[in-house]
Amino acid sequence: MPNVIVTGAAGFIGSAVVRLLHGRGDKVVALDALTYSGRRENLSEFEGSGGFAFVEGSIADGACVAAVLNRYRPRAVLNLAAETHVDRSIGGPAAFVATNVNGVFELLGACLDYWNGLNGTEKSDFRFVQVSTDEVYGSISEGMANEDSPLRANSPYSATKAGGDLLVRAYHRTYGLPAIITRGSNAFGPRQFPEKLIPLLTLRGLSGLSLPIYGDGRNVREWIYVDDAAAGIVAALDGGAPGEVYNLGSPNAQENIDLAHKLCPLIDRFAREPAGATARRIEFVADRLGHDFRYAMDNSKALAQLGWRAEVPFEEGLEYTVNWYVANRTWWEPITRDHYDLGRLGSVATAGT
Repeated sequence: MPNVIVTGAAGFIGSAVVRLLHGRGDKVVALDALTYSGRRENLSEFEGSGGFAFVEGSIADGACVAAVLNRYRPRAVLNLAAETHVDRSIGGPAAFVATNVNGVFELLGACLDYWNGLNGTEKSDFRFVQVSTDEVYGSISEGMANEDSPLRANSPYSATKAGGDLLVRAYHRTYGLPAIITRGSNAFGPRQFPEKLIPLLTLRGLSGLSLPIYGDGRNVREWIYVDDAAAGIVAALDGGAPGEVYNLGSPNAQENIDLAHKLCPLIDRFAREPAGATARRIEFVADRLGHDFRYAMDNSKALAQLGWRAEVPFEEGLEYTVNWYVANRTWWEPITRDHYDLGRLGSVATAGT
């Protein structure tokens, strides 16, 4: 099998995509800059195995990307490299522009040059998959966003992801690069950096800390288990049409406060706390700046054209996730000790940084 390059491969969803591809026999080249949320240990099971190579490098380094493309001669590039946390984008948007816009620009340029040098079936079979987010549609007041809905990004994070998506669209429409875009809802599961809501509440609960909920807790998110998210991305690679966008939505819509109340009994059970102990530490805090109220996506196109749908029930995935964090303290304790103290990010706007 020809190689598949996965950028952002040491991250949360990226490592799940590597796991899926490698498990079915694809040769995978993992490219990752190993920023704060990229964990080399997320890929440790593949180290030294056949059909896997790791390259440390940034998608914003066009020369690095070109060298990787020319060395490994991939049949596809899946771009999961991104700055992803809304709160961090409020406090420091520059890093998001650097990776999510400028990085995508450099990656596209290198991929276009590589693709133009291919011939025959190698050229016709090549695919570029851009992995994006439901947040580019903005807050959905009613109904669901489909792939033709306008992009109304409201945070620096979602605005930069929308910018990257538009660059991908332009490179397909202008230059013919066979590119596909996926837009996923909120993923959760093992190995997620603890700044995101579910691991943050879980680890704060396991650490005896309060569980902060923004505003009144009524903001709605759709949740998708990480393995389902990875399967949707690979389904788009395998069966998606160049130039198309595929929503990878989920029926698991939850208000944040309801999610917290489902999470707390699991923390109590796995951490052997008295029933109700964790829920008593829920704390409502000042709302996020520019907080989108509701995300909702229509994923009927992915079902019809890719045969994909989210399969893991929310409660089942949530229970497995909490149990994983309880059983894998050696994975997350170094993070909370050395890199991130589970505190709040992005509470002050510093757009000049």
